[in-house]
Amino acid sequence: MSLAEVFSQDRRLVILRLLAEDLDHTLNTSVLQDALALIGHGCSRDCVETECSWLEEQRLVAVEHVGTDNAVTVVRLTGRGQDVAEGRATVPGVKRPRAR
Repeated sequence: MSLAEVFSQDRRLVILRLLAEDLDHTLNTSVLQDALALIGHGCSRDCVETECSWLEEQRLVAVEHVGTDNAVTVVRLTGRGQDVAEGRATVPGVKRPRAR
């Protein structure tokens, strides 16, 4: 596995965990980008959008584009995504969480 894939798998898990910690399990990609940067995953908004699209393909999140010209991307955790975030399920391509 390449270093880039290690980072990507960890970013995906972090996104799921951030969503799981939010009261309504919903954040926009701007907030996700800022939160990822705070924990050492500084990346572009495009990178965050790409990871969220991948997570949506796996049915771990739902993505909605809102606002004028769909300028804001809102990401919502699914039940399956919460199971992965909390270690009750695994998905290839997402780092398995360590026990808390």
